[in-house]
Amino acid sequence: MGVLELFMISIGLSMDAFAVAVCKGLSIKKVRFRDAFAVGLYFGLFQAIMPLLGYFVGVQFAGFITDLDHWIAFILLALIGGNMIKESMTDDCPTAAGSESLRPKEMVPLALATSIDALAVGVSFAFLDVQIVPAVTFIGVITLVLSMVGVVIGKGIGDKFKSKAELVGGIVLILIGVKILLEHLGVFG
Repeated sequence: MGVLELFMISIGLSMDAFAVAVCKGLSIKKVRFRDAFAVGLYFGLFQAIMPLLGYFVGVQFAGFITDLDHWIAFILLALIGGNMIKESMTDDCPTAAGSESLRPKEMVPLALATSIDALAVGVSFAFLDVQIVPAVTFIGVITLVLSMVGVVIGKGIGDKFKSKAELVGGIVLILIGVKILLEHLGVFG
């Protein structure tokens, strides 16, 4: 696998994390480098770890993982997005992507939900001539950078449209989940 192919895979895998990082940026009152870096680090680490795990799982569970990855991602994103929409109506308790918190209990489910597809990619890496450590490092770094940019973009949008930001963020998360599900079911691709 060449560098260009790996770059394209990295960009594709990082798009869900980028979109969720934009949602996260909507809720942060003052974006500091360390906040953007923390969001990027969560997403980048999970995007690197999941294909590594998938690589090691390899052939043994390939059918099982590729049959379920889209359902797991869809359910996690739909639950998180639905909760964001609900809370945008009540304005009571913040949700993971819609809260300013960067604690693991808010960030790990988001990072996991956006990296499920990377697990399946890792399984495919087991069948290809891929040097796994450089590949997952590349994927992780691309995701880290794009997620940091997403937080900054989200903050810019949030300053202008704060009242609808959480609602839009929840809808975006649900749509990402639906997109993942429909792609894997072969509806479009």
